Amino acid sequence: MKLYFSPGACSLSPHIVLLEAGIVANYEEVDTKSKAMKSGGDFRSVTPKGTVPTLQLDDGQILTEGPAIVQYIADRKPETKLAPAPDSMERYRLQEWLNYISSEVHKPLSLMFSATATEESHQIQRNLVAPKFDFINKALDGKPFLMGEHFTVADAYLFNMLCWTIPNGIDLGKWSQMKDYYGRVVSRPTVRVALKEEGLIK
Repeated sequence: MKLYFSPGACSLSPHIVLLEAGIVANYEEVDTKSKAMKSGGDFRSVTPKGTVPTLQLDDGQILTEGPAIVQYIADRKPETKLAPAPDSMERYRLQEWLNYISSEVHKPLSLMFSATATEESHQIQRNLVAPKFDFINKALDGKPFLMGEHFTVADAYLFNMLCWTIPNGIDLGKWSQMKDYYGRVVSRPTVRVALKEEGLIK
């Protein structure tokens, strides 16, 4: 497999999941603005979407969209319990979380990275995401991870999004359960490796 990524982008989530699954993969860094790959060439020749994360499978197929990619990776190593079994109610609960994070958290936070965004627009997005964080904070009460005792691909995705709160001026201290959760996830060895490999920490 080859993961096309950009440091700190939403491709951090499948990067973490690959490491959690113990899958050896190749990594190709992409400049999301110029669409240039670090090894050379136009990333749009890999996928016309021109977005990360993109996963090239061993048979050459291309898979895009983070929630789909992380589930694909998890299903390669079911013994890791990164995703519940297909067709189980718990699997649908996982998909529920992945969709919620994608639509209700990822979208408003991503808009804050726009080059044309103003402080006023930033505040609008902070206000939009705050009740979503209220919901997640309450959902984490009494359990270490979103799905309970086991770290899943939904946690990799949520952690990725929580990393974006720092440059966007959102204080996780307002949500004590979520702040503690961030601390638990960031201390995982695989997460530390992914952050180091992307040059986000030393």
